[in-house]
Amino acid sequence: MDVGARLRMVRTRFGLSQRELAKRAGVTNGTISLIEQNRVSPSVSSLKKVLEGLPITLAEFFTFDAEPAQQRVFYQADELPNLGNEDINLMLVGTAHDKRDIAILRERYVPGADTGPDMLTHEGQEGGVVIRGSIEVTVGADSRVLGPGDAYYFDSKLPHRFRNVGDDICEVVSASSPPTF
Repeated sequence: MDVGARLRMVRTRFGLSQRELAKRAGVTNGTISLIEQNRVSPSVSSLKKVLEGLPITLAEFFTFDAEPAQQRVFYQADELPNLGNEDINLMLVGTAHDKRDIAILRERYVPGADTGPDMLTHEGQEGGVVIRGSIEVTVGADSRVLGPGDAYYFDSKLPHRFRNVGDDICEVVSASSPPTF
């Protein structure tokens, strides 16, 4: 099996650049590039570490359908890959779509979860609606706690972060374009 070509295909299917996958996996983007060019043959543990950035298991990597028979339209809740972690779930919708122009996420923040002290910035725009709980959204110097039914929309080049300041789980449905996931 051509591991490099397969990694490129899977990474592309998840809508990630080499740099974004490297950042998520905690490796250099040079590592991803070398693997995809088949200039290095990763060990099982190295490949497993890279795949944690997708997230996908080794078994799924080797059985991932390279050519879906039909464009996917519907996704069961348990089919959405979690691009986050235990505290912040970022469940991506539409991973099997070849040309995603928008990233749609079902987000879940446990109490106290925070996207981190460093503000996020990236190209595009994003917006979302709080479904349950409360979330503090900071964009630039502005900060507001939003509850169920409240929404946000901003230029993603502005520094931003999200933090669950409530005592309950917070759920948000969000979208960003162009997709960063």
